Amino acid sequence: MVDIHHRTTKVGGHEVFYREAGLHDAFPVVLLHGFPASSHMFRRLIPALADRYRVIAPDYLGFGYSAAPSPKEFPYTFDALTEVTHGLLEQLGLHGYAIYVQDYGAPVGWRLALEPSAPVRAIVTQNGNGYTEGFVEPFWAPIWAYADDPGPDNEEPVRQAFTLEAIRWQYEHGVPDPSLISPDAWTHDHTRISRPGNDEIQLALFRDYVSNLEVYPRLHEYFRTSQVPLLAVWGAGDGIFGPDGARAFARDLSDAEIHLLDAGHFALESELDTIAGYMRGFLGRVVG
Repeated sequence: MVDIHHRTTKVGGHEVFYREAGLHDAFPVVLLHGFPASSHMFRRLIPALADRYRVIAPDYLGFGYSAAPSPKEFPYTFDALTEVTHGLLEQLGLHGYAIYVQDYGAPVGWRLALEPSAPVRAIVTQNGNGYTEGFVEPFWAPIWAYADDPGPDNEEPVRQAFTLEAIRWQYEHGVPDPSLISPDAWTHDHTRISRPGNDEIQLALFRDYVSNLEVYPRLHEYFRTSQVPLLAVWGAGDGIFGPDGARAFARDLSDAEIHLLDAGHFALESELDTIAGYMRGFLGRVVG
């Protein structure tokens, strides 16, 4: 049995929670979670990788068990979340690693990859967009409207994303057998983002999401020049990031490995063994 450590440290004066497993001198794999999740989404993937790799899964500020300072105390932007994540990885002595990105993990991971020190040696993206293709319009239209005009009329529709019903939808939509999805997943997420004041944190990140699209041209140039090894394992039934988001990586990465799975947004919940198998094969080839 693999021991998974649950740790807390301070980065920039704020408490950051992370899960860690594997040998300290093994090649590091950093797991970056999405909205409205946390490192809890990797609770079963971590032991599936930790016999071979040092696996680290942080919670961003405002998520999971990390601190959730108010927006007056911390600027909730994807640049700021990346800065804290980068600070944690430097604290842990990681200067070369692979990343697994999902949903919000993608904009954090892309910014890490674009750091001048270029610490990212390989990328696994599971429903983590890097192109404008793949955004499913019915889900995103209210968010674009809110980012453009964050008034009360546009705020109310996006607040629905914080409800238990909406979070459950993220987990179950597009999954052939929803009975495979544990209610613990969406209940845990809902409990953590329902902390007092957390709604303002999440709204701030919704407003900032358009900044991620501005990163895409630099990201694509990075892909073309670096040809970083990339594996896309994608829930094809995702109602947030559709399969065109996975196919788009082949435009700039000639050797991108792309697999569309019969799964949804949180594909790890129903396709853990498939994803872990693809990852072990891919990482074994590209980082040893």
